[in-house]
Amino acid sequence: MADLERPERLQIMLTAEELAALENWRFEKRMPSRSAAVRELLRRGLDADGFLTAAQGSKSQDFGILPNSEITDGPVE
Repeated sequence: MADLERPERLQIMLTAEELAALENWRFEKRMPSRSAAVRELLRRGLDADGFLTAAQGSKSQDFGILPNSEITDGPVE
């Protein structure tokens, strides 16, 4: 098997609304893939002024892509 250029794999869970926002941004910016779009957004986030490190004890659910996004068990109304 050939060596991968990016051997590390990262999996994340998104709400339908977060995925739609990611896909819309990706197509608007003509990114070649969803992975490329996520890497670009991570790069931009890490380069942003005033980026704060996560507080100890923070949970994954504390970090959404969209403001006020909530995870629900049913359809969003």
